[in-house]
Amino acid sequence: MGQRVATGGHEDPRVTELRAAVSRLRRELASYPGEFPDRGIAEDELAALAAMAAAGAPDLRRLRRSLLLVAGSIGSVSALTGALGGVRGAVDLFSEPHG
Repeated sequence: MGQRVATGGHEDPRVTELRAAVSRLRRELASYPGEFPDRGIAEDELAALAAMAAAGAPDLRRLRRSLLLVAGSIGSVSALTGALGGVRGAVDLFSEPHG
């Protein structure tokens, strides 16, 4: 799957995008004042996504599973829709051939 180091010692841009998208959603979730039943699940899965991005070689199947859990746990919190879409887009980058 993706790798942290590509030619020239640079980080895989997909990993960079994933890290940024997860960070944004974590910040927005932390600042969201409302409570909802599965908030803890969302926080745990975002932490897992952040760890996968930090490791640099995320498994697509695990990324998708975490994304589904985050999306399901956030539910219809419209204030988080944009940031969640960013994470979805970053995960989708790993589905595309990387060259």
